Amino acid sequence: MDDVNGFIDKQTVLVVDDTPDNLSLMSGLLKDLYKVKIANNGERALKIAATGMPPDIILLDIMMPVMDGYETCRRLKADPATRDIPVIFLTARTDVEDEMRGFELGAVDYITKPISPPVVLARVKTHLQLKRMNDYLKDKNAFLENEVQRRTQEVVATQEVTILTMASLAETRDNETGNHIRRTQFYLKVLAEKLRHHPRFSHFLDDDRIIDLLFKSAPLHDIGKVGIPDHILLKPERLTPEEFKIIKTHCKLGRDAIIAAERRLGAELPFLSFAKEIAYSHHERWDGTGYPEGLSGDDIPVSGRLMSVADVYDALISRRVYKEGMLHEKAAGIIVMNKDTCFDPDIVDAFVETADEFMQIAKRFEDTEQDIH
Repeated sequence: MDDVNGFIDKQTVLVVDDTPDNLSLMSGLLKDLYKVKIANNGERALKIAATGMPPDIILLDIMMPVMDGYETCRRLKADPATRDIPVIFLTARTDVEDEMRGFELGAVDYITKPISPPVVLARVKTHLQLKRMNDYLKDKNAFLENEVQRRTQEVVATQEVTILTMASLAETRDNETGNHIRRTQFYLKVLAEKLRHHPRFSHFLDDDRIIDLLFKSAPLHDIGKVGIPDHILLKPERLTPEEFKIIKTHCKLGRDAIIAAERRLGAELPFLSFAKEIAYSHHERWDGTGYPEGLSGDDIPVSGRLMSVADVYDALISRRVYKEGMLHEKAAGIIVMNKDTCFDPDIVDAFVETADEFMQIAKRFEDTEQDIH
């Protein structure tokens, strides 16, 4: 960092030695180039290193009473606040085993006594330059990581706003409530998490990102209802065959609306792929009697099969102006009775095993009188 006079602040060297003459010698050698701090034992060195202004490098004697240099180095490297400070051992020991022990503890260099001043200055300078570069790279990487995290959060937020905005369009036109959207969203997530390790589904669901995308996409399952005329969509009585034929078009309308949005953006968006599947296929039936394609079995996308159970269950238990809601037991019985015909049998089994969670979700997002009317 530059000071007010335009000079670069001196880096700090901590010299640790129990011999006053050695401290005096090293201080005199280094003081013109660096800020010098001294400690005459390991405990004092640890306290200085842990201050708010830690040294940039430590020159550490090995043979000291109470706490030797090896133990001091070990403690420095064990503390996250000091482990990145480079340590150079200064010692009269010359055995290779001593050097190896020092390096194994995390030292960056090993200088034997009696010292050669030019060697000491050269090695201190080299390791300080390396530290400065490492610090720069660390700061740069931290900045990049924070920037990636920030932009990722922006993308996720944009995805969620996009989906919720589109879902709200359907909600304003439908006689079902926003709570229906929330309930089915959580039902689907419960089923997906239950099946994530199932042999038939693990290849697809054993990934948190997939389950998260399914959860986010679920609110768009009925987006196509924005294209259904009010006199049919809001009709309180049973629909005529012709009206039902029109209502069934909402699957294609929903998928096509999402495709149209992608075209306007000029790109196919991966996070909307499940939304298109769910909107188009959640009325398909296991035995092939559903719509719009009459798909059957595993030809129906997993996302559509999951939503099918979630959507039908909620339709059964929900009170509307034209009907009363069923108790869970009766609704669950209908789901089970249609296992192998309307619904994937393994998904029905998962539904039965998570019945308590379904009831908790239904209670948590229960419709009020205002919602129903």
